[in-house]
Amino acid sequence: MQRRSFLKKVGMGAIVGSAVIGAPAIAQENPSIKWRMASSYPRSLPALYGSGEKFVKYVKEMTGGQFIIDSFPPGEIVPALQVMDAVSNGTIQAGHTSSYYYFGKNPAYCFDTAVPFGLNARQMFAWMTEGNGMTLLRELFASANIVNFMLGNTGAQMGGWYRNPLNSVEDLKGLKMRVAGLTGELLSRLGVVPQQLATGDIYPALEKGTLDAVELVGPFDDEKAGFFNVAKYYYYPGFWEAGPQLSLYTNKDAYEALPEHYKAVIENASRSATMDMLATYDAQNPQALRRLLAAGVKLQEFPRDILEAAYHAAQEMYKEYSDKDPMFKKIYEDHMAFRDNLMPWFNAVEGSYTRFVSQMIAKSRQKS
Repeated sequence: MQRRSFLKKVGMGAIVGSAVIGAPAIAQENPSIKWRMASSYPRSLPALYGSGEKFVKYVKEMTGGQFIIDSFPPGEIVPALQVMDAVSNGTIQAGHTSSYYYFGKNPAYCFDTAVPFGLNARQMFAWMTEGNGMTLLRELFASANIVNFMLGNTGAQMGGWYRNPLNSVEDLKGLKMRVAGLTGELLSRLGVVPQQLATGDIYPALEKGTLDAVELVGPFDDEKAGFFNVAKYYYYPGFWEAGPQLSLYTNKDAYEALPEHYKAVIENASRSATMDMLATYDAQNPQALRRLLAAGVKLQEFPRDILEAAYHAAQEMYKEYSDKDPMFKKIYEDHMAFRDNLMPWFNAVEGSYTRFVSQMIAKSRQKS
């Protein structure tokens, strides 16, 4: 509450008291502005859509109700997968989406969400804020007339739902799977037939048999989507989404027209909403997974040969795209260098701690 109170004061232009600054000055410092923001996520997924709602709430609070952003679910203004175009061309001032939906426009956009064997959530946040991530991605999105911000992170995701068990790489051949971005390209090299669908279209396709497998997020969202009613095998880890970031796109012209302190409000509100989303998933996923297991879901780890085959295929894929596009190469090399620098630390300290405590918890439960 203290943080938000402080940010509100910053957003109000550091007003020091009505006796010093009169109403006309306040109005001048904080003009009344109204934006529209389209989301790629349905209301039925409260963490995904809800992070956008929290963002607009924070913006309103920080500006004393002077900067209003109305959020709209898919279809009310534009379809889920057309959010980027609508922001770019100025149909709307802002969009809440995932950059890997726009893989077909430029594969490098995927680095703004997640790439196979990339950064986890904390590492992604560090790359964006302390590394070169934001600078590189701002350079990339500038050509689309967009100023981008982080707006959410789900944390490590699951590897999806499958009608039949996976015993080896051979079982991937011919598998029709809903998957997005570079991951679709990667899995196609292992025999998967990738399908990119908006979130609201996934369950009907799985139920009708149009899909053999789907991936969405993790237990909290997947339980609501009801995939376990059709496909019982639930795999981990989601090696293609270790820490997928959601994005706020703002139209560059609209953003540049804002007062400087409103720009700061967007920055701070988007970061706050990002951390809120991550906390929601960390708190809710374990409970949802227990319910899914109680309902008969079969939790499975990907076979080692699938993980290794995917890893090696990813290295080949990255080299091919880097050879074609200097910008892709520039972002890729920085992203992976940041990962390589952080992974030994995370493995030695965070990984060892998590493994030990998990083992002790398991032992204590066996005794009881």
